Amino acid sequence: MICDNCAYNDYDEEYDTYTCLVNLDEDELYRFMEGGQTQCPYYNPYNEYKVVEKQN
Repeated sequence: MICDNCAYNDYDEEYDTYTCLVNLDEDELYRFMEGGQTQCPYYNPYNEYKVVEKQN
């Protein structure tokens, strides 16, 4: 999975690591931790230019 440019990927200064901010239910978390999914269904590419487009 490519998490580096996901909009839900946030840097946590306290733990010095990146964390996914999506709230997963118990079943989704289990499947994620087990590695049963090859792609994240919540992946949302961060695009800072998309915000600017809406302002114009």
